[in-house]
Amino acid sequence: MPVSRTRKPEPEPGRYPVRFGTAELLRDADRGNAWLLSVDGVAQSYVDLDDPTHLEFDYVRRFADVVDRLPEGPLDALHIGGAACTLPRYVAASRPGSRQLVFDADGELVELVRAQLGLRVPGLRVRVTDGREGLATRREDSADLVVVDAFERATLAGGLATLEATKALAGILRAPGLYLANITDGSGLPFARRFLATLLEVFPEVLLLADPGVLRGRRFGNLVLAASASDLPTAEIARRTASAAFPARCVYGEELRKLAGRAAPITDADAPPPPKPPNDVLGLF
Repeated sequence: MPVSRTRKPEPEPGRYPVRFGTAELLRDADRGNAWLLSVDGVAQSYVDLDDPTHLEFDYVRRFADVVDRLPEGPLDALHIGGAACTLPRYVAASRPGSRQLVFDADGELVELVRAQLGLRVPGLRVRVTDGREGLATRREDSADLVVVDAFERATLAGGLATLEATKALAGILRAPGLYLANITDGSGLPFARRFLATLLEVFPEVLLLADPGVLRGRRFGNLVLAASASDLPTAEIARRTASAAFPARCVYGEELRKLAGRAAPITDADAPPPPKPPNDVLGLF
């Protein structure tokens, strides 16, 4: 591939108004061209423009742990929630030839990322739209991977965790397609249990990855869920996440069903408010 002789303008650290608040772009002093993007003090994305395979956030590493276990080759992927497009950049770098579409509801944030961090990623398109509205435009059996990681002001974007949305997402996937979601929860995991019940209603195979402290409800944090109509390589994923620098528990099978308990699936008519992080940990997400 020919290398451009034109030097790209460097991103400019600073604060920028966006749809859902005020975005801030900060350089990582420990890496040459890595950037943290936050909105109203809540971290949204971390990207290393020189090395898109470097993943800083633990939950994004868990996403990659699962994606890496998919059969080799390019993927057709849909991402609901984009920010600086950390995972799409990783997929583009690790699986050349992939075709990816990102839905993000914050048009001003998309333009900020385009101007400051660049979105000229091979095979990547970004569309400004609400997640549920965007879903209605997608064909059945059109994606190998669907990722939901859409937050507004530190809470999960409305309507994406319901049974209706989950069925629509499952319909987009072609076998052996993979659905990934990032959610947050705290003491007792009330939202996570209902979301688990929702996934188990739609997918025969579901697993959960989380820091042991979050899983026990001792602190608020991220939980990654993976679901598929086909078998998931649970043993491989469990080994990978257990040996990570920051180990995560992998819960599946009967243990997962026990965790969900008698929780009712989330529906459009019966959707609990998404959990909000305590103020003392707000900046960590």
